[in-house]
Amino acid sequence: MRNRGILTGEPLKNALPEYTEDEFLAILKDICTAQGTEAYQDDLLENFIEVTGHPEGSDLIYYPANGADNSPEGILETVKTWRQANGLPGFKAS
Repeated sequence: MRNRGILTGEPLKNALPEYTEDEFLAILKDICTAQGTEAYQDDLLENFIEVTGHPEGSDLIYYPANGADNSPEGILETVKTWRQANGLPGFKAS
């Protein structure tokens, strides 16, 4: 079983379409504000890389392209745009 999120107590999910945008934004906020233990951060980051499938992976967070919005909301939009452009499913409805 995956680690549980700080905000909801829910286990991390195995695919992006299992998350609502709000759930995934909460994960991004925890990553960007370094919430929790190192192990928790590692679990969140691994989950982000796995479920987004984005080729830049954690660079979207830690080494964004020049001019990119690396706020949690900006990262969320980048992931959504990339997945849509590549024919990949998005988030589940809230």
